[in-house]
Amino acid sequence: MASEADTRANYIDPALHAAHWQATNIIREHYFTDGRKMAGGVRGRRCFVDYLLHKDNRYLAVVEAKKETEHPTKGLQQAIDYAKKLRVRFVYSSNGKQTYEFDLETGKGDYIEFYPTPAELRKRYTSETTDLSQELRNIPFHMEGAMQPRYYQELAVHAATDAIGQEKSRILLTLATGTGKTFIAFQIVHKVFQTRWNRDNPGSRRPRVLFLADRNILADQAINTFNPYEKDLIKINGEEVRKRNGVVPTNAHIFFAIYQAIAERENIDGYYKAYPKDFFDLVLIDECHRGAANEAGSWRAILDHFNSAVHLGLTATPKRTDNVDTYEYFGQPAYVYSLKDGINDGFLTPYRVKRVRTNLDELVLTKDDVIIEGESGQDLYQVEDYDRKIIVDERTELVAKSILQNINSLEKTIVFCENQNHALTMRDMINKYKTVKDAHYCVRVTSDEGKVGRELLEKFQDNDKNIPTIITSSQMLTTGVDARNVRNVVLDRTIGSMVEFKQIVGRGTRVFEGKDYFTIVDFRGATNNFYDEEWDGEPVAPEPGSIKEPTPPPYVPEPPEASKPEPDEPRPRLQVKLGKHRELKVIDIETRYIDESGKPLTIQEFVDRLIQQLPGLFKSVDELRDIWSDPDLREQLLTDLIQVGFDKEQLSTMHRMFEAEDCDIFDLLAFLAFEQPMATRKSRAEAVRSNNAFFGHYKQEKAKEFLHFVLNRYERTGVTELARERLPALIELSGLGTTKDASMAFGGKPAQLLAAFKQLQHQLYHVS
Repeated sequence: MASEADTRANYIDPALHAAHWQATNIIREHYFTDGRKMAGGVRGRRCFVDYLLHKDNRYLAVVEAKKETEHPTKGLQQAIDYAKKLRVRFVYSSNGKQTYEFDLETGKGDYIEFYPTPAELRKRYTSETTDLSQELRNIPFHMEGAMQPRYYQELAVHAATDAIGQEKSRILLTLATGTGKTFIAFQIVHKVFQTRWNRDNPGSRRPRVLFLADRNILADQAINTFNPYEKDLIKINGEEVRKRNGVVPTNAHIFFAIYQAIAERENIDGYYKAYPKDFFDLVLIDECHRGAANEAGSWRAILDHFNSAVHLGLTATPKRTDNVDTYEYFGQPAYVYSLKDGINDGFLTPYRVKRVRTNLDELVLTKDDVIIEGESGQDLYQVEDYDRKIIVDERTELVAKSILQNINSLEKTIVFCENQNHALTMRDMINKYKTVKDAHYCVRVTSDEGKVGRELLEKFQDNDKNIPTIITSSQMLTTGVDARNVRNVVLDRTIGSMVEFKQIVGRGTRVFEGKDYFTIVDFRGATNNFYDEEWDGEPVAPEPGSIKEPTPPPYVPEPPEASKPEPDEPRPRLQVKLGKHRELKVIDIETRYIDESGKPLTIQEFVDRLIQQLPGLFKSVDELRDIWSDPDLREQLLTDLIQVGFDKEQLSTMHRMFEAEDCDIFDLLAFLAFEQPMATRKSRAEAVRSNNAFFGHYKQEKAKEFLHFVLNRYERTGVTELARERLPALIELSGLGTTKDASMAFGGKPAQLLAAFKQLQHQLYHVS
């Protein structure tokens, strides 16, 4: 029977060779993603192309091979999807006998007799390339050891250097938090350094580069990334200028600064003014959505001063409103890599949402409630009013207890609070109910904490340390915190800005070994942002003049601070102690799982998706019964369910939804797929216990006792007790001794013991 491998060997390889494609221009069987993270360390399917054709450091075409007996374009659509990810224009799909060419730029395709040569195919891309673009592409990435850039990092760097080669002066790269923006910035600088590109006379000297950030923590992370150019870099700050008797440093090629340190301040000219306007060739603006494009902002004054330089903005979240129009300043992004892409490719960690509701989400004050301070100005307080208009410590206490109940005790957790005072109360309430004794188990990290807070944050970021475990904050940790092992992001604040929401979600997305997902625990409905059309998509820039927005307030620059400062709102004047007869409780916790587009699924959508997937896994209730009766086949089915997005925890959630906790997962699947009535584990076990003919096969009393022991474990705990790997533990727990001792009770051979274990399971599912 002919296979895809035969098509490749017998037809495609010779045809490519005839078109002068050399081995150096062909990447075969190219995997370019890691596969979405699933439960239990399982990965989803990795993106893969049979052939990737390239020349001059540019991917040119994808070739999809099909069996000779299949239609030549059977795999075309998937190949097109992969080509789009790789920014490839041409896709070929072939069964050997026929070859189909599809052009993504024109959207048209047709059958061809011969593959184009590398030169012919390369020529079709010439409009996108200048000599300088090509020269920059040809500089190899600077990599340590065996490390390789991810495909999107490579594409982002090329997109930026191509734009520089095309003499574009404003360039924007949009990549999700945790995907390596600083690494990308470093590779761009490396390439312009090696080509000696500059704005005056390319090739004559190395460029001078300014890397602007708005926090020391971001600037310092960038300096670490740029370490290979250690001798060429310097940080512009007051300390450095004082060392030079008030003269700004100029004897370097790469300059790092937080904009607050070089901007104008009261009665002090900004350090940036001490540099000639044409001093820098390239200005990199990290987190450029914060203010780079804002005409009233300090960023803007610095950028205007260095107007002749190429300005390259880096952000996870471009702003189009809130007085910062990133697109108006930089234009459309040269490259975009979204959070959704990062999660589906397996480079970022997926998340689930726990939406927690309490009976205080709406509060009507009664005569039993005591006003400690201030006056009540309204009859009804909503969840968004807490810690803004009204302080109710009992609610914070209820939330703190619920946080501890919804996380594992040593899982790193960031709790986002309404303001710094709220973060203080939250820390105190968590410490009141925690079970871990360490004094630093839960700490507040806000700008008020200063050096102590920064030191605690560094320990939190250390993946080898468990303490601190929980950090309460308000704004300081929304960006710039690279803590890869964050397992929970708790929201007890109202988040009105999509930009801020994206940044907060990004605190949990970094990949860490053993971290299959992270949980967003939401007490205020902030996760409704997931349903906003701007979530994880690029907002389409409006037509000029089509939207009349009110004039925004002037941008207020933040004072120089090691981390983002948090100007607190005035403390609410109304503080209330609730009456002692009020019962405070969590009334609902809804777990929502996330689909491939990043949207949390409703319960009905979740069920519908599972039902749609089941026919591909088994065709009838009898087939399901046969699979489930065999521990090895059952384990494979559970793995297959994980691959289509349903892990054991999610199936357990379904159990609770259908009030079927006493039933087997088999019964849940049979009910969903074939509307079979569900039996309880107890009824299944009872049916087997009363089957004298089955137990009559085993002569030794110890054998019968062991099988009854397994039945009891199954009835109490569930199908996990029936896994093959559980057998040694079950033998030990039953008191039978070793596996060898147990085998003696079943005739002396381990195979006979295993056969009895499997036969018991056959009885459970076939006799009920």
